[in-house]
Amino acid sequence: QVQLVESGGGLVQAGGSLRLSCAASGRTFSRCAMGWFRQAPGKEREFVAAISWRGGNTPYADSVKGRFTISRDNAKNTVYLQMNSLKPEDTAVYYCAADINVVNNPSRRQNEYDYWGQGTQVTVSS
Repeated sequence: QVQLVESGGGLVQAGGSLRLSCAASGRTFSRCAMGWFRQAPGKEREFVAAISWRGGNTPYADSVKGRFTISRDNAKNTVYLQMNSLKPEDTAVYYCAADINVVNNPSRRQNEYDYWGQGTQVTVSS
């Protein structure tokens, strides 16, 4: 079992920044690939970014590439999503997820992930 708790969401103006955190507990966090996904109102949940267990492989969605940065601190069992130059279209509930079956090649597919957090709301005003 892996328990995931996201934090750091909130309301920010367009062009601003937020850093999301996802604290993990349970089984060995450092051997899991981790991902961030988001779901906007009326839309399906979509991939944002992911990170391998050592942090060397970090795929991003095209819509956030160059603005968002995913990172992790395995000593703290935490994964982060630094979001800069935020746009109103980034408004969504953001979820972190753990893939316990993958170490080095994090997936963009949400059905590959085994555990999910409860989500944190990010709202970007124009």
